Amino acid sequence: EVQLVESGGGLVQPGGSLTLSCAASGFTFSTTVMDWVRQAPGKGLEWVSTISFSGRNTYYADSVKGRFTVSRDNAKNTMYLQLNSLKTEDTTMYYCKRGQDRGQGTQVTVYS
Repeated sequence: EVQLVESGGGLVQPGGSLTLSCAASGFTFSTTVMDWVRQAPGKGLEWVSTISFSGRNTYYADSVKGRFTVSRDNAKNTMYLQLNSLKTEDTTMYYCKRGQDRGQGTQVTVYS
């Protein structure tokens, strides 16, 4: 059974930082391309970032480029998303995603 468990969300002021984690199990993580997506209530899914299975190739949405950094540790079956220079518009639920599977999400709230 595929399991994706996100953690690390929280409350932060504009300009602050958070590190999100995604613990994966039930599949061969080290050979799987992984994504981070986010979704606000009542809105569609927004792609945030993708990381290749090796971690050598990373891709970002324009809205987060230069502020967010995706990484992974295949030995720990874990993916990370470092969120820097957070803005109020980054407030939403963040999910890690593998194909059509995603976790329960972790809430990021940026308040001023």
